[in-house]
Amino acid sequence: MEAIDSNSSTKPSSLRWKILRRALLRRPASNPDNQSETGVEQISRKATRGFNLIPCSFLGNRSEENSDSLLRKDAVSSSRDAPFCYTLPLPNSPQLVLHQRVNDLVDLNDFEVCNRFNIDNTGLVCQWPSEDVLAYYCLSHADMFRHKRVIELGSGYGLAGLVVAIATEALEVVITDGNPQVVDYIQSNIITNSSVFGGTEVKSMILHWGQENVSDISNTFDVIIASDCTFFKEFHEGLAETIKFLLKKEGPSEALLFSPKRGDSLEKFLGKVKGSGLNFSIDNKYDTEIWRRHQRFLYGDDSWPNYEMDHCYPLLVKITW
Repeated sequence: MEAIDSNSSTKPSSLRWKILRRALLRRPASNPDNQSETGVEQISRKATRGFNLIPCSFLGNRSEENSDSLLRKDAVSSSRDAPFCYTLPLPNSPQLVLHQRVNDLVDLNDFEVCNRFNIDNTGLVCQWPSEDVLAYYCLSHADMFRHKRVIELGSGYGLAGLVVAIATEALEVVITDGNPQVVDYIQSNIITNSSVFGGTEVKSMILHWGQENVSDISNTFDVIIASDCTFFKEFHEGLAETIKFLLKKEGPSEALLFSPKRGDSLEKFLGKVKGSGLNFSIDNKYDTEIWRRHQRFLYGDDSWPNYEMDHCYPLLVKITW
């Protein structure tokens, strides 16, 4: 359990309940306790800006009449959602628009869906920092995706998969998640950005790890990408089996996973990978700019006040046959 300010008597478990209460009520508590609010910020691992490798701006509320280019009629739309514009750090500054939840808003229905399908709702919570790192890495290594079949696992709103579709000339990009609510957002975002995919075929898909009901795409993909997918240990075996199931056996192929250590969570997942007969390597200094920002957060930059390497800095895991 993480330590918090020794001057505070509030238990970490109480602070986590406060985070959930704030999200469900969708409004700040009246007369907030400053000390308690500080504790919430310390105990929460969710970053406001993360590594900020791909600049993101809030596009504001758009009326239905003025937002057709951003959100089609069959896309997700409600007061809890908002469009965000991501500007890719490339020549001509191409942009993509993602419709996603406003930070810190959840519905009780989210938990009902999780229970029904035995899944989690982390893809709805926010755009997690490891996804930003994955997307940036894909941009920096665009050649490895050119003319390849690519699938993203546990995609959330689909930032990395859409970046690959827009910027790398991939043959096909399949963007997946196990949560049907999340896949609705993915499909919405595919429709919104479809005009900039060029010749790349892009599709969404509900994919539950460890289930063999997707035999039509087995042994198919040249590259698998994923970020922050090793947090829940009960899904480790299914994730390892799915990677083995999807990764193409003929010719060069690999899975790229970005994940913090989070105690022994990553280590235990890699044990499942080894047990499945796959090989893996780990790299902690895989990009100069990402490493520079990591060092900055560790030593002096307080814009990410609860930053620590074990929980926040994603390692690069490469998995191959």
